[in-house]
Amino acid sequence: MHSNKINTTNNTKKHIHKQSLSKDDIFLTIDNGTQSMRAMLFDQQGQLLAKSTVKLDAYFSAEPGWAEQEADYFWQMLSAACQKLWQHPLVIQQQLKSRIVALSVTTQRGSVVNVDKKGQALRPAILWLDQRLADLNEQDKTRLPWYWRLIFKTIGKTELIHYFQRKAQANWLTQKQPEIWQKTDKFLLLSGFLNHKLTGAYKDSIASTVGYLPFDYKKQCWANKHHWKWKLLPITPAMLPELVQPGEKLGEISASAAKATGLALGLAVIASASDKACEVLGSGCITADTASLSYGTTATINTNNKRYIEPQAYIPAFPSAIPSHYNSEIMIYRGYWMVNWFKQEFAKQELDKAQQLGVNVESLFDAFIEQTPPGAMGLMLQPFWSPGIANLAAKGAMLGFGDVHTKAHIYRAIIEGIAYALKEGKENLEKRQGTPINKVIVSGGGSQSDAAMQITADIFNLPCHRPHIYETSGLGAAINIAVGLGYFDDYQKAASAMTHIEQTFLPNKQHVPLYNQLYQHVYKKMYRHLQPLYKNIKSITGYPE
Repeated sequence: MHSNKINTTNNTKKHIHKQSLSKDDIFLTIDNGTQSMRAMLFDQQGQLLAKSTVKLDAYFSAEPGWAEQEADYFWQMLSAACQKLWQHPLVIQQQLKSRIVALSVTTQRGSVVNVDKKGQALRPAILWLDQRLADLNEQDKTRLPWYWRLIFKTIGKTELIHYFQRKAQANWLTQKQPEIWQKTDKFLLLSGFLNHKLTGAYKDSIASTVGYLPFDYKKQCWANKHHWKWKLLPITPAMLPELVQPGEKLGEISASAAKATGLALGLAVIASASDKACEVLGSGCITADTASLSYGTTATINTNNKRYIEPQAYIPAFPSAIPSHYNSEIMIYRGYWMVNWFKQEFAKQELDKAQQLGVNVESLFDAFIEQTPPGAMGLMLQPFWSPGIANLAAKGAMLGFGDVHTKAHIYRAIIEGIAYALKEGKENLEKRQGTPINKVIVSGGGSQSDAAMQITADIFNLPCHRPHIYETSGLGAAINIAVGLGYFDDYQKAASAMTHIEQTFLPNKQHVPLYNQLYQHVYKKMYRHLQPLYKNIKSITGYPE
């Protein structure tokens, strides 16, 4: 059993020794997102010097609801992103490759890979978007000792435990593909798989460990042998990687990795964190009074805390990219994926126009905001297009349709609905942590829309800040390298030097009262009133499972 106890001091420097530090040294980070693989070079001021992007085939579905991708495909795309970066004109002209002192990889969370004793993937990776569920019979329901079952029944969380059992990929694999599970030597997150491909070592960052695994979120280590999670999963301690703190050394680039990627043999690989945790750090959100909003595929609101603060009762706080800290996170599971949904279902005309103009179709969507008034003429959206742990029966809803409404109103209602949901998350976080949030920093693809930023400022009634670069996940990983190697004494100094605000959107005082009334008197009451109907729909149709 790995202990991986947390040390409250920042002791990363004792793990990495450099004879000299130069102001010309730069950091390479790789961000394996859902839709693209990006390789980026950052300097010590947090400026993005060069970047390469390789588009990903996000997933394939052998069955309805499945989301899988070949694990080696991610490795091939990582290698391709590196090789493409070396061809960047600035990299060549300024010989940037020779100035790289370390690499760190940040990835999407909760995607798992089974590997054999040779380190080869046994089947496609099961991605975080996957919706399959394991079977749950009466024997499974009594797998926990009686005292654990009594505890969970007493606190009303039996359903949550059953959801954990069904959602855990390891349980599905033992039921449906037992031959694969029998051959599985290591059960890794995507981050651990890529770290192994780079270094040959089975190591991963504590701050990348988010998933249906026997992990103790409060102690930030693999759970002790008596923890209830071991009772519900077929995973053994030997199947899991060694965990290290963000900023610590995971290993060095192996000969095979150097050949595939073009990276220097022996280059240090430094632990960072999951993409969301890196995004929080790369946005400069290091205190509980500053919220990091992510308008990405999954929309989230996060605060960084020194204490373990569950964002909702019995929902864990995740490991922060800052060692021994926690991110309290409220998640809107599909978030800005809804923009892609809108694009595919309602925006063929705009898709064709964008292709003709040679621009991203999203750049045309701000016109939809300009065509419609705040409140979308009474059209209200609840953005629960996929259920979450805190609302297992939830569905999405749009209320208030009339003959005046067009697809422009639908688009505006989507943006407003996501912002309402995140504002509700903000209020929950403030209550849980006992600290008001007075600063909001917004990153992710949606942050590039001025209209979306203004709507967020109006609904939150707070200034909303856009970071100086869009790639905050990659920047967060670079900050982990910078502190880990000793370029900065601590994360506060590093964040101060490497994160910057590009633009601030102030609330429009004419719009704030309308949004506040819609939020208080409509949005906050929607789920409570619709929840019984959601449950009825589920019992009648079986959807969502």
